[in-house]
Amino acid sequence: MTSTNNIIELRNISQWYKRENGQKTVVIEGLNLLIEDVPKRGQFICLLGPSGCGKSTVLRYVAGLQKPSEGEVLLYGKPRNPADHVGMVFQQYSSFPWLTVLDNVTLALEIKGVPRKERRDKAMAYIQACELEEHADKYAQYPILSGGQLQRVAIARSLVSNPNLLLMDEPFGALDVNTRLKMQDMLLAIWERLWHINDATTIVFVTHDIPEAVYLGTDIYIMQTDPGKIAHHIAIDLPFDKTRQVKRDPRFVQYVYTIEDKMMSLSKKGAADILRKG
Repeated sequence: MTSTNNIIELRNISQWYKRENGQKTVVIEGLNLLIEDVPKRGQFICLLGPSGCGKSTVLRYVAGLQKPSEGEVLLYGKPRNPADHVGMVFQQYSSFPWLTVLDNVTLALEIKGVPRKERRDKAMAYIQACELEEHADKYAQYPILSGGQLQRVAIARSLVSNPNLLLMDEPFGALDVNTRLKMQDMLLAIWERLWHINDATTIVFVTHDIPEAVYLGTDIYIMQTDPGKIAHHIAIDLPFDKTRQVKRDPRFVQYVYTIEDKMMSLSKKGAADILRKG
């Protein structure tokens, strides 16, 4: 049953593309996903799965950037509406390089008609939260800013409007290991801060990194390919106020092993299907 307490509901989603000979190539079929609201906290949902299974496409459905060939996309119990407030951070650097960091972050508020001082104050709060205050007047472009700094600009820009739903498509995929670990901690700290601003903020985060998903996520959904659909759901029972010390917790290690096993079993099934069809 659809409920307004559901943040996201994808119902019987299928996606296909027609080839030149008129035949259909099915990439997603029978996908169902239900993410419920958790008051006073929200959820941190991680999507895992092999390349080509449709993880990024799922985000595009929720963001309103793509419509499925078949099925329903519901937000807060209603069909997806262009007015729904959803933030999105892409893997590629998406800042406007001809604008400063501050101007990038204030842009959405400016479009909404927020007064200059108010939008500057709000933007600076998130710029500081993302540890960018020393770079506020620099142009948001490489090599003036590093890759990690440019992603923090994108995160601050997405958060400044206080979205109840934030989508993140492999935002740390191109970063070096040290920067990636720091960004994970920063994102958890910002998410906790959002609990007090928005009452609840839900993040949907696509990654290929299993330990990253276990560290960040409250719930992990594993997708399979050919066709793409949800294969497994794993609820993560670890403290919410995480530090890197939790990675030494036996439960953390067991979650990583369990998810690795499930991912490998899907890969073996996919290989067997290919050989059988061949």
